[in-house]
Amino acid sequence: MATIISFIKKYRIAAMSAICMMLIELFVELIQPLLISRIIDDGINKQDLSVVWLWGGVLVVSALLAFVAGVASSFFASHASQGFGYDLRDKLYDKVQSFSYAVFSKFPTSSLITRLTGDITQLQEMVFMSLRFATRVPLVVTGSVIMALIVNVKLGLLLTVTAPVLALFILWMMKKASALFRTVQQRMDTVNGVIQENLTGMRLIRVFVRVGHEMKRFEKRSQDLMQGTISALRLTETTMPLMLLMMNGGIIAILWFGRLDIAVGNATIGEVVAVLNYSLRTIGALSALSWIISSYSRAAASGQRIVEVLRTEEAEAGAEAAAAAKATPAAAAAEAAVDAEAMMSANAAEAVGGIEAISTADVIEPAADARSESAADGREAAVNAQAMSSVDRAVGGTEAMSANASGEVRPVREAEQRPGQARAEGVNGGSRLTGTKCASASKAHPLQGEVRFEGVSFSYPSSDIRVLQDITFKVEPRQRVAIMGATGSGKSSLVQLIPRLHEATGGVIRIDGRDIRRMEPEQLRGAIGYVPQEVMLFSGSVRDNIAWGREDASMEQIMNAAKQAQIHETIKRLSHGYDTMLGQRGVNLSGGQKQRLSIARALVRQPAILILDDSTSALDVRTEAALLEELTQLSCTTFLITQKISSTTSADLILLLDEGRLIAQGSHEELMAESSLYRRIYESQYGEEAQYVQNLR
Repeated sequence: MATIISFIKKYRIAAMSAICMMLIELFVELIQPLLISRIIDDGINKQDLSVVWLWGGVLVVSALLAFVAGVASSFFASHASQGFGYDLRDKLYDKVQSFSYAVFSKFPTSSLITRLTGDITQLQEMVFMSLRFATRVPLVVTGSVIMALIVNVKLGLLLTVTAPVLALFILWMMKKASALFRTVQQRMDTVNGVIQENLTGMRLIRVFVRVGHEMKRFEKRSQDLMQGTISALRLTETTMPLMLLMMNGGIIAILWFGRLDIAVGNATIGEVVAVLNYSLRTIGALSALSWIISSYSRAAASGQRIVEVLRTEEAEAGAEAAAAAKATPAAAAAEAAVDAEAMMSANAAEAVGGIEAISTADVIEPAADARSESAADGREAAVNAQAMSSVDRAVGGTEAMSANASGEVRPVREAEQRPGQARAEGVNGGSRLTGTKCASASKAHPLQGEVRFEGVSFSYPSSDIRVLQDITFKVEPRQRVAIMGATGSGKSSLVQLIPRLHEATGGVIRIDGRDIRRMEPEQLRGAIGYVPQEVMLFSGSVRDNIAWGREDASMEQIMNAAKQAQIHETIKRLSHGYDTMLGQRGVNLSGGQKQRLSIARALVRQPAILILDDSTSALDVRTEAALLEELTQLSCTTFLITQKISSTTSADLILLLDEGRLIAQGSHEELMAESSLYRRIYESQYGEEAQYVQNLR
């Protein structure tokens, strides 16, 4: 609970003020029985009305003072508890947002919702109760016993014997109740999970006529929750009758022995009334303790559940630390060399891009074109020479090495012509790329989009089954990669490793030559546009949903992204265009419209790497063809998971997965010639005509 208590430090002034006001209130309340005894003994018994008025006035003033102090204590306690709840909820939400998929999968969604709402509310109430009541109860009991001993030692001893017995009984009861309420909270998670599943899958439940089954399932979980709650409350509620039994026995003893002492002159009526009053105050305080026990037991269970989330180690941080620990000095030097080369290459690309933009701004004479291209080549060579010189200095004169897809090791030369660059360039020296420019997550280290998998394997934390095994391939910047394979072959898992939604369990993934485990997650993900298989839209307008991918996007950029995603015309036909409000999860849009809107959200980021996880499955042939044509105009590396041969024919590289293994890679023509599985997929989609054409070849 130390982790939870630390959140109250920010509000220690309000907390201390609440306790101070409570102490003033408590002091006044403990003095009041003594004042009453004075009124009885010195005023009523002696028939002295002036004494009655004097001490009666003091009693009224003290009551008003206690009232003001009590109100002030409640105010400060409320401020501290509400601030505590806000900070704890904010911290817990931030922690959940930082989870990787692997960590997130440990906690069901319904459980996280309960922890963010119900559990924090329990702790918030505990803080208020601690400052206002729980701290007051032991002080009232202790103060009442002390004051009773001051008034009359013999009668006070009766109260002294009773109070510790009650305290031990209450502590035992709290320990038992805490375990029961922990079970109650777990069953509450289960009920919330059933409710969430039912509300999410309401249409499916009705179509399959499973309403009756779901009602029985909910009734069973709700009944389990009810039984658990009854068991916990039955235990806590028995506290009150047992305490009253013991305390009433103590009161009877005080009255009995008080009468005897009055008869022999060892006590006065005022003293007996005062001790009796202190006993009643003790009973009142201990009576509230049964409610406090119930709340504390719930709060203890809730606190453990929240601490469990807060202390969960972030997988990304752990993997990054492990990668840093494993890195040898030589590896660190090589990594620095790659970073230096990437920076110099970026500068070279910007310089060459500027020259190409100037040389292709207008259509001029061929001789002038040739001169411009020669000048660009010369300056590019000069910059690359400078980059290679920097690399040599970083690694002590050794050449930076890289592994190609076949495992061969060769020197890295930025001046080498890359297939992706050749494909992306148009006839006028790159004028084809004027539509979109790759964005960068970091101006200091812009990502170019080269992606390399080197012997990558992956299995989920809760399973020993390898989803991916020894995956090796290389993608050049601005290439388009199509990933195919049967259901469960690991396609989605593969692309989710790139933005580190999961951590690879073996091998290395490099982007622009850098191990992604050594990159800041914000930098890495900021340069990636990701469209998940399951479309997720948020409540708000169409414009808000597209701009969700980039907060500072202008209206022009939003519309351009919508046009590229083939959703612009559809949005214009909506009642309020881009200001049209969407229902929860985009219920007022069709499946294809939601997919295209999700693609526009990724495109507005102007990413260096674009990942489309089976994101065109709901599109018709014409719309999909138009979308794929737009993707060819983008200057970013694209990963497209698809089951359609029509989407793969124009890809630079096709990865064919089967049971987590990369069984073939290459262009469409290469796979048609070398992969029997790819040919079967092709023939299954294009029928006998494909077989006839293949036979002619």
